[in-house]
Amino acid sequence: MKFTMKKAVAFVGAAAMLVPLAACGNSSSSTAGDSSSSDKTINLTVWSWDSTLPRTVEGFEKANPNIKVKVTNAGTNKDEYTALSNAIEAGSGAPDLAQIEYYALPEYIIRGNLENIGDLGASDFSDFYTPGTWASVHVNDGVWALPMDSGPMAWFYNKDVFDKAGVDPTQVKTWDDFYEAAKKVRATGSYITSDSGDAGFFDSMTWLAGASPFKTSSDGKTVSINLTSDDKVESFIDFWQKMISEDLIDTKTVGWSDDWNKGLNDGSIASLLTGAWMPYNLLSGAPDGDGKWRITQMPTADGSATNSENGGSSLAVIKSDDKAKVEAAYKFAEYACHNAEGIKTRVDGGAFPADNDTLKSDDFLSMTSLTDSDGNAHEYFGGQKFNEELAKAAANVSTGYSFLPFEVYARGKFGDFVSNAYTGKGKLSDGIAAWEKDLKSYAENQGYTVK
Repeated sequence: MKFTMKKAVAFVGAAAMLVPLAACGNSSSSTAGDSSSSDKTINLTVWSWDSTLPRTVEGFEKANPNIKVKVTNAGTNKDEYTALSNAIEAGSGAPDLAQIEYYALPEYIIRGNLENIGDLGASDFSDFYTPGTWASVHVNDGVWALPMDSGPMAWFYNKDVFDKAGVDPTQVKTWDDFYEAAKKVRATGSYITSDSGDAGFFDSMTWLAGASPFKTSSDGKTVSINLTSDDKVESFIDFWQKMISEDLIDTKTVGWSDDWNKGLNDGSIASLLTGAWMPYNLLSGAPDGDGKWRITQMPTADGSATNSENGGSSLAVIKSDDKAKVEAAYKFAEYACHNAEGIKTRVDGGAFPADNDTLKSDDFLSMTSLTDSDGNAHEYFGGQKFNEELAKAAANVSTGYSFLPFEVYARGKFGDFVSNAYTGKGKLSDGIAAWEKDLKSYAENQGYTVK
């Protein structure tokens, strides 16, 4: 289904449509043009829902004729993680590589399910990737995956609606500014944005605020969960509660629903605070917005030039005793995520890059149009060099935020505790406190020492 595909792409920070982008890279990879020294055929299985990854197989197999790669869609995010965890626990059926979002990666690192590919050469890649994506895969002196793509937060807005409200988003720097702008937008009949209780959005916004509610010890045995005692978390809760209480955001329309796309299309939802993978989803989901939308930097709590990630995923090598398979799997990961040819193939397919070379490419930065599935070009952002703004957003991502080693569980439970706040039956602070209590209880039941 078309909607399912768009939703899946959004989670990984990639594009829903095919679009020719130019990318460059100066990777010193030996993968391209360097086939394996062994004549024995090695068959690799890769689990990934990303539509751009299969496009790299042809080039990789041409350079490595004795390595055959099969990419299988085992489900999107949580569905894949459930299947992956079950297969690893059963001791059979797990793939050789898996696409894992940055928020879910710590869970597999702590469990010892992934190969430390830093020992295979990835430790030399620190300057190749953006700080935020590298920090997500480089944990406890190990490199546990390679960044596939990224999702730096940005503010996407319908200029026509904001012009009607008399607001210039490029001059909205703080959350107080955003609140004042929201009142003016609401007076036009539109909402400045929507949120019906999204855990990923909550993480991104508290990260943006400079919060650090979650920490895990280097040995993986102790977790700190301090949502209610982190003043930066509290600052976002207070801000967002005010927005909810004064009916300044649409809390009824669920993200990625048909009604949500309709709201973006007709301007009743006037903007989004979301990841850099959004352009092509807007093109397909809100076609009437063509030429009306623009992109600017995120408003922050104090107006400082900082940012966070929303979405994005990595490619990890699953732990194995088969050394030849591990080395072959790493070769594929390196080709798809670090080699210039592999990255160009994926970016040409619509992935938002995680590497600095592409983000600095003149061709990438000078783009003003999006190409739809029929090959038609659209200046959806009114001729703006939109990748320039998104590249700036990527460069501003801070690196101090940590996810829980059971973040998949945590996000799955978020809505259970905060839903009343979004329907006017409770307070967001109470919901977050209840969520914190549940997370601590879950951690203790899983054998963690909780602080």
